[in-house]
Amino acid sequence: MEEIEKKAGLFSKGRDYMFILMLCILLLALSIVALCLGRYGIPITDVMDVLSSKLFGTPSNVNQTIENIILNLRLPRIIASILIGGSLALAGAAYQGIFRNSLVSPDILGVSSGAGLGASLAILCNFGIFGLQISSFIGGILAVIITSSVPKLLKNSSTIILVLGGIIVNGMMISLLGLAKYMMDTENKLAEITYWLLGSLAKISKGDVMVISIPMVISIILLLAIRWRVNILALGENEAKNLGVNTELYRGLIIVLSTILTACAVCVSGTIGWVGLIVPHLGRMLIGPDNKNLFPLTIIMGGGFLLVIDTLSRIVSPAELPISILMGLLGAPFYFWILYKQRMNVS
Repeated sequence: MEEIEKKAGLFSKGRDYMFILMLCILLLALSIVALCLGRYGIPITDVMDVLSSKLFGTPSNVNQTIENIILNLRLPRIIASILIGGSLALAGAAYQGIFRNSLVSPDILGVSSGAGLGASLAILCNFGIFGLQISSFIGGILAVIITSSVPKLLKNSSTIILVLGGIIVNGMMISLLGLAKYMMDTENKLAEITYWLLGSLAKISKGDVMVISIPMVISIILLLAIRWRVNILALGENEAKNLGVNTELYRGLIIVLSTILTACAVCVSGTIGWVGLIVPHLGRMLIGPDNKNLFPLTIIMGGGFLLVIDTLSRIVSPAELPISILMGLLGAPFYFWILYKQRMNVS
């Protein structure tokens, strides 16, 4: 614990909470800007008029069309992007903490590939949007359950075996996904699953936000409540056991909560990469590796990061771009910049 507390980021401990508060204000400002931007530009005065009328019950002078665009199209999408981005970033930080590996991402245990397989089967069987979301969620959870059973079958509970199990299950799910795509109608269903796998929030609705927000918020609160345990697990299994921590219990709980966050995100948005890998790195650069401060920071930064990417996907071209395309184009150079700043020596 002392080793963790001695390391510092760019900000001193006394300024961490002020920095997080400033980021919350910035996230709110970005959300308002995102409500204004789109194919149909809306003045910020109209946005504030609609929001104030709903929050404070004041009369609105904005016509019904603009109000519908703000409240029924853009606002659910913005809330979803913040929830999903924050959840993926938090899951990434949690996984990196317990596996003691900064290259770990939320899909390390096969949740994304499992969700992709579930979604492809739902599209193949014409289950509809709701069926697709349920099937992808079940597929993601099932993949992690299979991964978690590998250490038990091998009678070795080390994190290395768990990660290797994730690689095995991930490869198996990708192969089955390829088989499902091969069997699909090339004109309609194949295009639909390809678009879903690239990630998009274009079809998000208020109902989707309500469905995913409950398990996401519960998982986020629980992870924040035990985030100091991640500091202990990051010291190593032997050190954590010497400090009286039940490593298997807390590691299992963190994996379950992180898997729920990732599965909920993927089931409504498709596969979105980079957020869970980049944001924790950037957070550690800013305030250090102490997860007590890093976890709240990654939630805010992850939400803001995905919000910016999703907003750009709506405005950079006449046809909306899938999120993963922009995420890769911007995320890869950004990650290289982070590595350059940290002067990481990769052997």
